[in-house]
Amino acid sequence: MSQPRPTVALFVTCLVDLMRPAVGFAAVKLLEDAGCDVVVPAAQTCCGQPAYNSGDSKDARALARGVIEAFAGFDYVVLPSGSCGGTIRVHYPEMFANDPVWLDRARDLARRTYELTTFLAEVRKTGPISGALDAVTAYHDSCSGLRELKIRAQPRELLSGIQGLELREMAEAEACCGFGGLFCVKYPEVSEKMVDVKVDAILATGADMLVGGDMGCLMNMAGRLQRRGSRVEVRHVAEVLAGTVADAPPIGEAEAVPAAASAPAVREPA
Repeated sequence: MSQPRPTVALFVTCLVDLMRPAVGFAAVKLLEDAGCDVVVPAAQTCCGQPAYNSGDSKDARALARGVIEAFAGFDYVVLPSGSCGGTIRVHYPEMFANDPVWLDRARDLARRTYELTTFLAEVRKTGPISGALDAVTAYHDSCSGLRELKIRAQPRELLSGIQGLELREMAEAEACCGFGGLFCVKYPEVSEKMVDVKVDAILATGADMLVGGDMGCLMNMAGRLQRRGSRVEVRHVAEVLAGTVADAPPIGEAEAVPAAASAPAVREPA
């Protein structure tokens, strides 16, 4: 007798929604392929991480309460982001430590919330995901995902099923890229030095593609790679696993504009 399909609510995240919707669509495809019914709650907002990290506990708790309400009742909540996942799983219970009612609800949401590759590898137990992509890749382990959620082996296991993909580990793969949410705004000079060290490590692998699971880190590294004249493509792991790499340009690169559309309209003289 077949088991019922779980209902999974996708937490899209701000950066995916605003900067890289292709990652959200890739996540939906992966979840459906893994036997889930996917819902994208329209009431979802920012998880509150920037406010929480900057010490604005009042607004962080207000955002958290909205997220808890929006994602109530689903079997699972899945995010294509270790940082947002860490905020919900680790920090929501901290936010409501002195509020018994909301603490119980925060713990319930935390229990049901998973980062995408962890959900696929450990909950749905998909094993390596079949696909094909001719690329030499380096993988970046983001700080929140690695340290708060212990995400490291899961994406590598899933990627091992992609035919033609060669994964080359970079030196200090677990080192911060310098993004750190508000860190790069508060300390831009330090952040720039950190991302340069990371870019050096990426280039040393000889990879032609950088893959990771957090849009903030990937945007930060993509920007620095481009400013240094590198041709390394930057992709979210969901796009690679879903086989949708051809559907969008690399992160940080613009869509190609057809020649006819790029020329300004010329009004003929009367």
